Amino acid sequence: MAKRIDIEDLDIYYGDFKAVEGVNLAIEPKSVTAFIGPSGCGKSTVLRSINRLHEVIPGAYTEGKVLLEGDDIYAPDVDPVNIRGLIGMVFQRPNPFPTMSIYDNVVAGLKLDRSKAKGKSLDDVVEKSLRGANLWEEVKDRLAKPGAGLSGGQQQRLCIARAIAVEPQVLLMDEPASALDPISTLAIEDLVHELKRNYTIVIVTHNMQQAARVSDTTAFFNLAGIGQPGKLVESGPTETIFTSPKERATEDYISGRFG
Repeated sequence: MAKRIDIEDLDIYYGDFKAVEGVNLAIEPKSVTAFIGPSGCGKSTVLRSINRLHEVIPGAYTEGKVLLEGDDIYAPDVDPVNIRGLIGMVFQRPNPFPTMSIYDNVVAGLKLDRSKAKGKSLDDVVEKSLRGANLWEEVKDRLAKPGAGLSGGQQQRLCIARAIAVEPQVLLMDEPASALDPISTLAIEDLVHELKRNYTIVIVTHNMQQAARVSDTTAFFNLAGIGQPGKLVESGPTETIFTSPKERATEDYISGRFG
């Protein structure tokens, strides 16, 4: 079941350095929210804070709240491992486990968390997840072959299948098509459209056309200068952000005057 996310007064640190300051943002369920902005503005850092991956970095921490359907994921009694099961992540470069078969890649998360696999046929999970990632027809006859033997675009869809196999409520994507060719990129974008029927999706992208094509809401991040924290400048319906943004900096970035 897709869940709503509310980010409230979020500051993100790497040790003494404040990387992101004062983010307030509502992310609607069963929708695609795109994070855009120049390099170094904190959009990937905010993305990783949504499932507590940011704090894996030594010295990194957050202040403020990230609410998943009203529950603070940073509350003292919350296990970050459980959060990462509810909020899945797809990274910039396809990262299937190289020694594992296609089949074992898909069920890797279920094997780590036996409670999620309880009462399920792994064969059924594999087929459902690969169908969900639009990959089943391409790989159904070679499930025992290494996942690393697939093309780049297929590997990224395999990683999406792996992420959705554990039935998360939210799917985070950090530039999922930046390392792919145009045809594979289009396949990922089509897949994002289909996945939002069941998931809340947040995607970081440097590609303005991609943000315009795939997202319902766009959030523009920027920073005042080198060494300054990144900030959320504005957010809103994608069509509005791209055609009549409120802030001059947003208009300048989208029109290519900087970034």
